[in-house]
Amino acid sequence: MTTKKGYWLALVDVTDPDNYPRYIAANKAAFDKFGATFVVRGGQGQVMEGASANRWVVIEFKNYQTAIDCFHSPEYQAALELRKAFATAHMAIVEGV
Repeated sequence: MTTKKGYWLALVDVTDPDNYPRYIAANKAAFDKFGATFVVRGGQGQVMEGASANRWVVIEFKNYQTAIDCFHSPEYQAALELRKAFATAHMAIVEGV
């Protein structure tokens, strides 16, 4: 049986770029613990349709449940509280093909 990978997809508007690195540093504990791999983290992009953001992020996990577990972990929830002070986001967790 093949397990499909899980992904976090996020459109992020960084509102406090001076402090946003604090969130990045804080989320490392959760991402290391759950084996996250960044597929996209910032970089160049163009919105072709729909909502815009100033930062795009795609994070891959070994499976969908691991992606869910990472989000709900105490490590990520602590980082999320920081992120809310420095950025707004639209985020989804999805199963790969």
